[in-house]
Amino acid sequence: MDEEGWYSVTPEEIAIRQAQRCGNGIVIDCFAGVGGNAIQFAKMCYSVVAIDIDPGKVELALNNAKIYGVEDYIDFIVGDFFQLAPSLKGDIVFLAPPWGGPSYRSIEKFKLEFLKPKDGFTMFQVAQAITPNIIMFLPRNVDLSQVEELSWLSSPPLEVEIEENYVRNNAKGVTAYFSGAACG
Repeated sequence: MDEEGWYSVTPEEIAIRQAQRCGNGIVIDCFAGVGGNAIQFAKMCYSVVAIDIDPGKVELALNNAKIYGVEDYIDFIVGDFFQLAPSLKGDIVFLAPPWGGPSYRSIEKFKLEFLKPKDGFTMFQVAQAITPNIIMFLPRNVDLSQVEELSWLSSPPLEVEIEENYVRNNAKGVTAYFSGAACG
């Protein structure tokens, strides 16, 4: 792992929980980073498409997948999710976009507009063009009203379940499960 990977990877117990919540099929990990979530999806026997714009991150993710013995279940792609999205097919889209580094913690209410490389509303719309089954891993201080707004801005409105994620009684993030059917 590199320095950014240590603070940006989803804690393993949260990644396991997120993977356990999904049904069968192809999972598209849109901002794969060093591969923490892609590995857990692959361990659940899902076929995974792991995308990251940084070739170094993809190289680290492939190495990590080899360590876990799941490299054969993951197709790694170096590329921009937004450019690739029109050609992607999958059953679940996993969005864990960059939160802007550790400084996100100093923000009282983290807005979806603060996500990188595009705002959360745009990311969600792009993901919806692939499938209504979307998982978003967001900062623990995210504005939950904005997350809920994503579900009713959809046509038809999607069901959403919001789960607060803790590791050793410390809040680490929020996972939003949007679905037509695959997650639950």
